[in-house]
Amino acid sequence: MNMKRPVWIDLFLILSVVIPFALYMATLAPSVTFFDSGEFLTATASLGSAHSPGYPLFLMYAKAFTWIPLGNVAFRVNMATAFSSSLACLGVYLLTIFLLKDEQPVENRRFSDFAVKAAGLAAACSFSVTPRLWLQSNHDKPYPLLAFMSAIIFYLLLKWRDHYKTGDERPAYVYVCTFLAGMAMGLHQSVVLLLPAWILLIVLADWRMVTRVKELVLATAFAMLGFSVNLYLPLRATQNPLLNWGDSKTSTQFLWHFLRKGYPEDSHPRDLTLLWAQIKAFNVPREFTWLGAALVMFALFCLWRRNKAVVIAYLAGVGTFLLVIAGYFNTLPDLIFLTEEFFTPLYLLTAVLVGVGLYNVLDFAIRSARPPERFDVKIYVLVLVLLFSLPVSLCAVNYYENDQHDNYIAYDYATNSLRSLPQNAVMFTWGDSGAFPLWYLQGVERMREDLDLPHTPHIVFDWYLDSMPRIFKDSNLRKFDIQNSAPEVSMRIAVNDLINQRPVYIDFSTRYSVAFNEYVPVQKGIVYRLRRISEPGGMPDISVWNNYNNRGILEKISFLDLDTGKAILIYANSYLEAGEFLMSIGRIGEGMQMLDKADLISPEMKTSTQQVLMRYGKAR
Repeated sequence: MNMKRPVWIDLFLILSVVIPFALYMATLAPSVTFFDSGEFLTATASLGSAHSPGYPLFLMYAKAFTWIPLGNVAFRVNMATAFSSSLACLGVYLLTIFLLKDEQPVENRRFSDFAVKAAGLAAACSFSVTPRLWLQSNHDKPYPLLAFMSAIIFYLLLKWRDHYKTGDERPAYVYVCTFLAGMAMGLHQSVVLLLPAWILLIVLADWRMVTRVKELVLATAFAMLGFSVNLYLPLRATQNPLLNWGDSKTSTQFLWHFLRKGYPEDSHPRDLTLLWAQIKAFNVPREFTWLGAALVMFALFCLWRRNKAVVIAYLAGVGTFLLVIAGYFNTLPDLIFLTEEFFTPLYLLTAVLVGVGLYNVLDFAIRSARPPERFDVKIYVLVLVLLFSLPVSLCAVNYYENDQHDNYIAYDYATNSLRSLPQNAVMFTWGDSGAFPLWYLQGVERMREDLDLPHTPHIVFDWYLDSMPRIFKDSNLRKFDIQNSAPEVSMRIAVNDLINQRPVYIDFSTRYSVAFNEYVPVQKGIVYRLRRISEPGGMPDISVWNNYNNRGILEKISFLDLDTGKAILIYANSYLEAGEFLMSIGRIGEGMQMLDKADLISPEMKTSTQQVLMRYGKAR
């Protein structure tokens, strides 16, 4: 009679995924948000190509979630990121318990296993509620999936090291790692910054590994096989998807897209203040508190005695990231916030160290006291309280600012813009955050397909003109070397082509980013119609305000990032501008109502509104 071996379910492992995922679903953004959200959503829904480097692996991963019959497409893709963040927390758990697998603070094996797994779960939960990961988890982002894949590579390399020390080489572990590393390039190229750490884990086991030509060739072949996921970009480009950033049909365009050649590279001076700001982008105390930072230092001290390679690999990863991002790229002050997202894999490793630190604090406490003969429920509860004080505190501190369950500001901003436009209009946009939600609503939700919404910074590229044949097929832009001209110059050429054919509008960002000499912007809510100076002036249309949704504008929501704050200020400034115009033509009562709304939306506007009221003798 064959006796089946019992299968034990690791409840802590399951909880390391379930707890973060439940938390993220409770705080998940219900629709499109600002920044790159609308662009990623449109690229995912159409299986197209996002901004450089394209993110093909993330788009294919998230596409599967669009088939779930729950909420709108944006909610489903947001859920995909929430799940990948939960997997990243699983990676923290796996790495933590692996590093602690040989630890046993007391002879009671059951209690020792519980302590190790509880520390791993506490580390996973701590990582789940850090500001950076939580922010990325509530809407579409590729970095949590990149962090998870990085964690799996570290985990497999650590297992390979253990087998290698016992004479069991198992090169397949390394081949799988190189395959995953190559595939991760389809998420973001910052994965290459972890290569020194991974190489050190191999070389510190046996430096002669670098002399094995056969293994190196096979590892490179597997890396290239994983990298082949990027062939999705040229293959899919031949089908002309809805969003086809860079149009990678040719090898030249593929390299232009993948190597991020479309982004300007302006040199600027270095100084110590800027360098310090760049280095501070990797901020462990901000993510894990100063207690967490102390636990990391304690963990590094404890690991140095037992597993020096892990400490060296972690420090090498931190050093490489800072050397490249701060040293080589020399990021501008107003763009440093973008680099903070690149550090997500490092924060995952830091969370592992937090777990190791928590365990060693527990181990020290147990060894300093007299261990009881019997470990009852009270002791288990006391251990849980000790280990989970940090994640619970982090959750309490960060919950309010990361709760996006009622964040409709980007969705409403885009729909309000579309409601403001007449049939068959053209509206030029400027900032990405204002343009991308429009792309999602029109391309995925199929709203206002009669409109054309050219994005001004892109009309200097031929591939972008090709993607909008309805307005650019015979444009005069085709006659000039637009790629070497400023976007506003190309915009003026395009406006001249269209102004006599269709209603031409601009959004708020364009209104205050481009100087118009031959045209007058006429306000219509939060957008502006362009008219020639020679045309009759007419009056701004204020009736459109009655059709607007103002969720999160007139009544505040908890979540408020940089772009959301800008959108709120756009509403406030638009109300201020409308109120000032109404008062200038004698419609004092309506003008004062508009000014009151500007004050209500943004109390910072009170000085400006008071100045307008004083000008018309209505100060209060």
